[in-house]
Amino acid sequence: MSTGKITDAVGRYLDAVANGTAADIASCYAPDGTLEDPVGSEPRRGHAAIHEFYSALEGARRSTELLAVRVAGDSAAFHFRVRTELAGQTYEIEPIDVMTFDDEQRITSMRAFWSAGDMRVAQ
Repeated sequence: MSTGKITDAVGRYLDAVANGTAADIASCYAPDGTLEDPVGSEPRRGHAAIHEFYSALEGARRSTELLAVRVAGDSAAFHFRVRTELAGQTYEIEPIDVMTFDDEQRITSMRAFWSAGDMRVAQ
């Protein structure tokens, strides 16, 4: 798999997080894909569990910005900013996600590196 295809898959994921529904985001994952967000939490497996996780974002205004990406083999590590506006507050966080991909550029595993101390209320 090429670096460009994986970089494009990361871009599709970030676009879905910013603009899509929980179903749109879950569709970026392989049917048996896993999500661990943040690292150390109970991993979620499969579209239904992943959809449930991202459904918390629905109804919120969101934006994402890719800050850096590194690709090696079938994996990517990337640093990005996500802003979420919910109930009159804007929250911002800059996690580092590590993902692996299948031959169809679907996410087979995602691990998000961040902690509660990394979340901030934006001005």
